[in-house]
Amino acid sequence: MNHNINPKLKDDLTDQLFEAILELESIEECYAFFEDICTVNEIKSLAQRLEVAKMLEQKSKYTDITEKTGASAATISRVSRVLNYGTGGYGFILERLREEK
Repeated sequence: MNHNINPKLKDDLTDQLFEAILELESIEECYAFFEDICTVNEIKSLAQRLEVAKMLEQKSKYTDITEKTGASAATISRVSRVLNYGTGGYGFILERLREEK
């Protein structure tokens, strides 16, 4: 994958965080690590955004997305903008998740 990394995001501490995430080996380890490092609401927000991206990719209507995920129109709009103009992160992860099934 080749994309520009946001220089505001890129630093040694963020590299360390992502390296730690890459060391996780199971769903259970992910739950343990993320519950320690994030609040429940932060985890739920990340999960919600991924589902919003998945539903947008499937051409779901905003009303259906809100009904299923509880996401606000602003969140759906932001995810949509990132899907269309972002770094491609949602796209490759959604593709990989589809391939695993």
